[in-house]
Amino acid sequence: MQPQLSIVIPVINEAAQLAEKLQTLQGLRDYCQLIVVDGGSDDNSPVVAAAWVEKVLHSQRGRAIQMNVGAFEADADILLFLHADTRLPADAVSLIVDAVEQGYRWGRFDVEFDSSRPVFKMIAFMMNGRSRLTGIATGDQAMFVTRQAFAAAGGFPEIALMEDISLSSRLKNLGWPCCLHAKVVTSARRWQQHGVLKTILLMWCLRLAYFFGADPNRLAAQYYRKS
Repeated sequence: MQPQLSIVIPVINEAAQLAEKLQTLQGLRDYCQLIVVDGGSDDNSPVVAAAWVEKVLHSQRGRAIQMNVGAFEADADILLFLHADTRLPADAVSLIVDAVEQGYRWGRFDVEFDSSRPVFKMIAFMMNGRSRLTGIATGDQAMFVTRQAFAAAGGFPEIALMEDISLSSRLKNLGWPCCLHAKVVTSARRWQQHGVLKTILLMWCLRLAYFFGADPNRLAAQYYRKS
């Protein structure tokens, strides 16, 4: 039976926490296909993933490349791109299927962080509001898209950073996203490690530079150098 949804999860060196993350998705396997795409991990991420998903694929490193490989091998007509450190709401699948049946070709969830600190609630509020206003989604918001729309948009541009922003811009030409109010929960780890204000300023600067045509490879080098 064809799955309702193919969930594509790009990973790189996630072995330590991958089983725990994938275990939360096991209740979906009766009607969803889980695909992990490893980008050349130095640990045993592919081995860990194999026990929890339908397909483990291998590709060159790069989130956009990995997600495109997963989309190509997916069996469902709806694709969901999920970061390994992001948790879906319990009714995620039905919400996505309902959105597509209503005529939406793509969409995303609201986001919240796995931290109770007020600053993270404020950041999530701003992210969700900006996304709803602009129609631009980020990978943290668990983007979903029909296979047909994904192909029409050309898939993720295989750039080192901002692939989610770029794909959103292309998909907007096909229709406005379904901005679901249900929340995915994503990790605040990076923000906590590198400082909230520092991370906000870095992301604003990188997105502004990308908007004015900066090379994504150069932006990625700056992003990971600051990580």
